[in-house]
Amino acid sequence: MKPALLVLAAGMGSRYGGLKQLDPMGPHGETVMDYAIFDALRAGFGRVVFVIRRDFEAPFREQVLSRYAGRIDASYCFQDMEALPGGFTRPAERTKPWGTTHAILAARDVIHEPFAAINADDFYGQHSYQVLHDFLADPARQAQPHSYAMVGFTLRSTLSPHGTVARGVCVTDAQGRLQSIRELTKVLAVDDHVENQNGDVPPERLTGDEPVSLNMWGFTPALFPQLETVFTEFLARQGQDLTSECYIPATVDVLITRGQCEVEVLPTSSRWFGVTYKEDKPGVVAAMADLAASGAYPAPLFG
Repeated sequence: MKPALLVLAAGMGSRYGGLKQLDPMGPHGETVMDYAIFDALRAGFGRVVFVIRRDFEAPFREQVLSRYAGRIDASYCFQDMEALPGGFTRPAERTKPWGTTHAILAARDVIHEPFAAINADDFYGQHSYQVLHDFLADPARQAQPHSYAMVGFTLRSTLSPHGTVARGVCVTDAQGRLQSIRELTKVLAVDDHVENQNGDVPPERLTGDEPVSLNMWGFTPALFPQLETVFTEFLARQGQDLTSECYIPATVDVLITRGQCEVEVLPTSSRWFGVTYKEDKPGVVAAMADLAASGAYPAPLFG
């Protein structure tokens, strides 16, 4: 069974200031999502499912799905803020989605095979998709439904010079299995080191060499009931908080702590690019142009 690609495209883009999922980055107007689909196709993924907001549907159908017609089986589902487990309801004043755990859970009725879950606005690179595909397509792995994977990047190479970023900092064992993961939400480079600047407490100093999650995961459908349990617990604790989010790295950390899954951290030789702030865009545009000029990607991407 070919793995599926689940693209998390429901983010509000609040720090960036717009729907960056549709922002052209490539030399012929390609979006970062276009490169994700291209890399997934040549790695061997069989289909793609997008998680989007309902108010994003019309531009998504016109500007995204139309690009892939005849090239890949593409569909979408909604991250609906009203669709909550356990009888919970959305606070009337809440205006933002519930985070990446809820986004992945939104696909439970449309994903029935091993799948990769990625952010829509991160460029992960060809090798990252290949190693994740090979993990998910391995019959031995498919026989272990709670054996998951995460593509690991190095912290210092994933920062923005224009402000703080959120990163899941990982601890692994000698075999490369994930032992714990902490979501740090205000990480930036400071002189010769990296800091997490989290409000009123003193900044936490980091080396910058730590492996981090950039939300490039490999799962099986066995994940979905686990997500519902952890998300329900989150809502019971923080459901009335108008800005709280249930991040998938924190959820995976809970599952590891409870002994409910194993997660292999897959190293990659790919270079990562991301656009958190508008000021990040010129650097990503230049990097995309360099990749096209080197022949790593065709230009235009889809002919």
